[in-house]
Amino acid sequence: MIKPRVLIVDDEPQILRFLEPALKAGDFDVVTAVTGAEAVKLAATKAPDIILLDLGLPDKDGKNVIQEIRSWSQIPIIVVSARDREVEKIASLDLGADDYINKPFGIGELLARIRAQLRHRKDREIVTTTYQSNGVVINTVKHEVTKDGKPIHLTPKEFDLLLLMMKNLDRVLTHKQILNVIWGPAHSHDVQYLRVMIGQLRQKIESNVSEPEILLTEAGIGYRLNGGNKN
Repeated sequence: MIKPRVLIVDDEPQILRFLEPALKAGDFDVVTAVTGAEAVKLAATKAPDIILLDLGLPDKDGKNVIQEIRSWSQIPIIVVSARDREVEKIASLDLGADDYINKPFGIGELLARIRAQLRHRKDREIVTTTYQSNGVVINTVKHEVTKDGKPIHLTPKEFDLLLLMMKNLDRVLTHKQILNVIWGPAHSHDVQYLRVMIGQLRQKIESNVSEPEILLTEAGIGYRLNGGNKN
């Protein structure tokens, strides 16, 4: 059985020395980061199931980390912070944090909150297993894609890209947002990678590649998957 992966983001060595063995004893896989930049990179490359985030990081405020990650991912985030002012809690939750726990805390309570967030995430994933638009259907359980009932073969990256666009139907995703998710932050400026893959994907899902009606370009910004209204 694969262990759930927790990304701990905290620059206090004593917190890491306390949390890492406690979580491993609780049957979790653990990854750690001590800066906000490292946290964003690991969130994209290590695929954690949940993030424990301190707000007082050496390079940026933890609230900015929440904002960056929420621009491309819905990974559950629990803020673990010594900041106990209500305004900090409200701001963190409004930016997309799923829970907020004050330091000092009991490991039993923290583990319970982690398990609760993982249950909520699993429930959300179970509910949505099929995405569709304009005759294109993705089945995430079978890892299959069809167009007008006919199977389409996609590479793993093409599948991930199409699924990302389907999950954000009719929303414009910037080049950087897409690149962060599909290739990771190290490739956030490699727009040519994205253009090539968009072209490949259009070859497989569009009726007329020269006049796309499903995967639309938003000039100078990024791309949008048409929710059904042909432009």
